[in-house]
Amino acid sequence: MPLSVLDLSPVTTGISGPQALRNSIDLAKLADRLGFSRYWIAEHHNMPNIASSAPDIMIGQIAAATERLRVGSGGVMLPNHAPLQVAERYKVLEGLFPERIDLGIGRAPGTDPVTSYALRRRQDDPAGDDFLDRFQELLLFDQRGFPESHPFRKVNAMPADVPLPPIFLLGSSGYSAQLAAHVGAGFSFAHHFSDFDPVGPMTVYREQYKPSEQRPQPHAILALHVVCADTQAEAERLASSVDLNFARRRQGHYAPIPSPEEAAAYEYSASDRALIAQNRARLVVGDKAKVMAHIEPLIKATKADEVMITTMIYDHEARKHSYALMAEAFGLTKSP
Repeated sequence: MPLSVLDLSPVTTGISGPQALRNSIDLAKLADRLGFSRYWIAEHHNMPNIASSAPDIMIGQIAAATERLRVGSGGVMLPNHAPLQVAERYKVLEGLFPERIDLGIGRAPGTDPVTSYALRRRQDDPAGDDFLDRFQELLLFDQRGFPESHPFRKVNAMPADVPLPPIFLLGSSGYSAQLAAHVGAGFSFAHHFSDFDPVGPMTVYREQYKPSEQRPQPHAILALHVVCADTQAEAERLASSVDLNFARRRQGHYAPIPSPEEAAAYEYSASDRALIAQNRARLVVGDKAKVMAHIEPLIKATKADEVMITTMIYDHEARKHSYALMAEAFGLTKSP
């Protein structure tokens, strides 16, 4: 079972945004040595605990610093970008790092409504959801499929002799699963934040899949939030940062990820604890044995082709160790 990384470049109490970005490159180097398959960078904006606002820049940096990993976007939030711009940036990356780049695409803006408007203000901004229009436009630029009468017929996404990287659609419900199946793209289900049972969308994706030239067979990724440590007690201590961060976010308070010590000293209300219990239903916490006891039935039920893990905790070294433990649990092959 391939194992991959979803990275948001977490900003924690006491470290800067630039350090969070450098930590991502450090983690990617470790993932490359440990035998992980992919390293995807998320796109979020105006969030104090996430430094990952420009995935395409980080993809280039990480691909240059690694040798084996496929590096990609998890994903490009298409409402924020002109399709031609996306096509050109990812063609450039594919040209520089052939057969090592992935183009994951998301439907949400990855931010609040005001920030989303600020990102889009120089683009055509029609009322309603124009994701399908943007996605079709992206595909037509890649395929040079605009009709003769269309004004974009003579517009080429450069470099013109480089194809788009493999496309994955990201989703947290059934919509993206059906669309990915219809266009013959890969699919990644965001179980790390979705309240939906992943079995339904991932089953629909596989059952309705239509082979494409780029991808003859379906490929479904199950994305999970995992905190793994040598002992159950240590994993719970590390996950306390996740608990406090989640409770604060649901109350509209955004801040860098707190330390376990800050989480231990915090006075939680009954509503806080209810929110934490809700998130714990999808957060995987424990030593290797307990984590795998949680993940293996999910893999079987969803028929996932790959597992992708995000770990948003306070300490960078503990985060690296969590991924190292997961590499051992999945039996990954280290580089010589």
